[in-house]
Amino acid sequence: MLTSLSLVGGGAYDHTSRLPGCIMPDIVWKVSVVYFTSIIGFCCCFRTDVNPEDNPNIPAIARHLATKGRYEEVNPYLIDDILAVNRSILQPPSAQCQEIHLTAIIRHGTRYPNSKNVKKMQKLYELVKSSAAGKESWLREIQTQWRMWYTEDMDGRLVQKGVDDHRHLAVRLSKLFPTMISEEKLRGGFINFQTSSKHRCVNSTLSFKAGLTGLWAITDKEFAHAENDALMRFFDLCTRFVEEVDNNPSAQSEVDKFKQGPEMRRVQEKIADRLRVPCNNITYDLAEAAFDLCAYEFAIKAVNSPWCQLFDESDAKVMEYASDLREFWKRGYGHDINSKASCALFHDVFSRLNKAAGENKSGQQVTDAVTVQVGHADTLLPLLTLLGFFKDSTALTSTNYASQTQRSFRTSHFLPYAANLLLVLYDCGGGDLRLQPLLNEKTVTFPGLTDQRASMPLYEDVKEHYRELLQGCDFEAECQLFKPPADV
Repeated sequence: MLTSLSLVGGGAYDHTSRLPGCIMPDIVWKVSVVYFTSIIGFCCCFRTDVNPEDNPNIPAIARHLATKGRYEEVNPYLIDDILAVNRSILQPPSAQCQEIHLTAIIRHGTRYPNSKNVKKMQKLYELVKSSAAGKESWLREIQTQWRMWYTEDMDGRLVQKGVDDHRHLAVRLSKLFPTMISEEKLRGGFINFQTSSKHRCVNSTLSFKAGLTGLWAITDKEFAHAENDALMRFFDLCTRFVEEVDNNPSAQSEVDKFKQGPEMRRVQEKIADRLRVPCNNITYDLAEAAFDLCAYEFAIKAVNSPWCQLFDESDAKVMEYASDLREFWKRGYGHDINSKASCALFHDVFSRLNKAAGENKSGQQVTDAVTVQVGHADTLLPLLTLLGFFKDSTALTSTNYASQTQRSFRTSHFLPYAANLLLVLYDCGGGDLRLQPLLNEKTVTFPGLTDQRASMPLYEDVKEHYRELLQGCDFEAECQLFKPPADV
């Protein structure tokens, strides 16, 4: 087993302390080499059948925690070995294929709740302490042992688990792509780092870099990163999105309707019944607070919180759908501008791929061999939507919950903390360039490209498939609030 290090504040870090989880750069870079000396190999067998009942520390509802889920629930084999690497996902058409460029767009690691969520949690906790009745062990635990340790000043900051999320991911990717994410390329300046300016993203970037420098025991050099909100927080800069969706309550009317609908009312009634409090005491906000408490306790501390006992699986699926509805209408397919806001990031990715292809064709060394970009769920989801991933034939609405049980758009399955999209460009010789997309270290296919080499299609076919976006999808034009009238 590897020794887990705490990198917060210069010493050991207690997950239940009030410290907001800031990571000091001078400390992150001094990761002990001891952490990595036991990395001697990677398992080749992967568990895909992990059952929550096999581990009492995993809540029965762990697979339904939406965007607040752990990365390990998406890749269960990592529960046994957090540094396991599945190289079978790389299946180029010939042994001649060599990676020449890799782009990684990564969500930040596990974080604390924001101040708004903490206020709701505090209100629920006070209600349970003062009014809940019953002899269940989980309820007694909340009332006599559990303490409200979340504070508003935590406000979404990275936690120690979030540090580990990116540090471990860096090690796994270096083993998955040893010729790309290598000590030579890092020292030579061929690995570039970009991040959102938000503290949780900056600290995730520092953790990713610390994973690499610790792996190779690099103590004589630091590696810069650039804060680039134009690419990693484009949603804040897209005026049309901000005005028409983000600040427009009617744009998410389906979400509000579902919160007031029969499925959610039933969940609230069941929570009230389990707490033995009047039904009207449990609002949607308090039900969400309970669900969040379960999710954060599990994600941050890997414990099966007593708060999780307020939900059975059917309840969790309703709460999950409410979360997916919000993501669908605010970041996904609900409105065209949601995905079009990511046009700048889309073009940035393909411009680097084109540059790498051109340099490789001319026999030059590919200068931007690897780009690591760290942002938010709100960064990754619009781009996945623009590319056409996880699109169902019918939109998610407040009235079709029952018919959407098999939906593709299920963030619990693809958007956990540290979720990542990798685009890997291969040179297979003779001008044969191929592009492989990987999502959360799994093979995926570009929607609409389903031929026999769909997992690694020709790069020219990918560009042709997205030709309209590559020729258009102009961020400035899409994001201006009032578009000029079309020429008559």
